[in-house]
Amino acid sequence: MKKVLFLLSLIGAVWNFASAQTMHKAYLDYIVKYSDIAVEQQKLHKIPASIKLAQGLLESAAGHGQLAQNSNNHFGVKCSNWTGDKVYADDDAKGECFRKYKSVRESFEDHSLFLVNRSRYSALFKLEPTDYRGWAHGLKAAGYATDPNYARKLIKLIEDYDLHKYDIGKQADMRIADSKSNEETYTWETASVTTLKGHQLYRNNGVKCVFSEAGDTYASIANEFEIYEKKILQYNDLKVTRELEPRTVVYLAPKKNRAAAEFPSHVVKDGESMYRIAQKYGIKVKALYDLNKLPYDRGVTLNMVLKLR
Repeated sequence: MKKVLFLLSLIGAVWNFASAQTMHKAYLDYIVKYSDIAVEQQKLHKIPASIKLAQGLLESAAGHGQLAQNSNNHFGVKCSNWTGDKVYADDDAKGECFRKYKSVRESFEDHSLFLVNRSRYSALFKLEPTDYRGWAHGLKAAGYATDPNYARKLIKLIEDYDLHKYDIGKQADMRIADSKSNEETYTWETASVTTLKGHQLYRNNGVKCVFSEAGDTYASIANEFEIYEKKILQYNDLKVTRELEPRTVVYLAPKKNRAAAEFPSHVVKDGESMYRIAQKYGIKVKALYDLNKLPYDRGVTLNMVLKLR
């Protein structure tokens, strides 16, 4: 299988699990675009939609990887017993053969058949459809990827983006066309995005936000949306400005005191902070502390369960 360094050419930076912003626009766009196909594949082949999406995100670098761009191959499937079109790329060895597809849908379908028709994956189909952790560890154990952290990366993607909701049929209808305008609106869990000139505008927990791009500052975003920089900083729980990494969520209005109804709690993962968790769910940091009756100078610990409502 194609080994991925988890590099998005779009942002030009290696993904860092310990410190990266939880939500990335490229990932949200990928989920919006292909969630229907993943749900369809779960119904047809009993592979959790969350696993399909997480593998697609990881193997294709959210659709921006060279193999995905050149051959619609989103899962790094090589040419073994393949009679269709082919492309060649360096992987474990130089110039290895990979399958080429006419469409991304064909890649999703062939990936499903690849798993269904190989005995080494047969044990996975005995798991409950909601056991994404079992699937992630099973794929690694069966030799799908050589990366020793493959299962952990899949699980983190699923939990960071709440992809497991698709396994139980939630948010299956992701694309909504607005017949009153030429714009197209997308819905992702608690977020929505409308294609606009400049930054794309999202709503997370009902709060307007954008994802920063290379060269952005809090001041430049404030200027674009005609908001005082002081207000932008306040909305994002900052007292002074700081360097703005690409693909960081920036709220354009006050965050809420509670998370959306479908997120009653959060289990703290490695590398997370109260600030990062608050930004993920569109909650004020102070409100998050108050909900959990924690002193404001206290941090979080691994596996701590935080109330979000």
